[in-house]
Amino acid sequence: MENGMAIYRRKVNYYETDCMGIVHHSNYIRFFEEARLDLMAQSGMSYRNIEEMGIIIPVTFVECEYVRPLQYDDNIRIESRFAKYHGIKLEVSYEIYHEGTQQLCTRGRTGHCFLDCDMKPLRVKKEFPELYQKLSSLVVKEHSS
Repeated sequence: MENGMAIYRRKVNYYETDCMGIVHHSNYIRFFEEARLDLMAQSGMSYRNIEEMGIIIPVTFVECEYVRPLQYDDNIRIESRFAKYHGIKLEVSYEIYHEGTQQLCTRGRTGHCFLDCDMKPLRVKKEFPELYQKLSSLVVKEHSS
């Protein structure tokens, strides 16, 4: 992880494409999730460990802007960062680049909240101060592309 940004690399699978030969739009949301879990791991926060603490972090919104299409067998780089965090809500931002051309292909954001196992909101700052401090310290302002 460098400057608060995690880099996650993968190859586009054939089954992720549609009949036009490009990545189906729904798969970008999956790419975001893979990158987000990797971001958390690179930040020293295993999602499994967080769940074992009795915390769940559901998605509250997704935004995705498709800039250039990706195709089967493309190598991609997903840059992710914690963009906003206020103790209750978290936003993660993503940029997907084609590794061969280095062109930006997709950008997006996901929103999250923190709940206990009974689906009740958690005050992370009060109930899990170490997690709160860790997340707060990792927020990085987005750069412009």
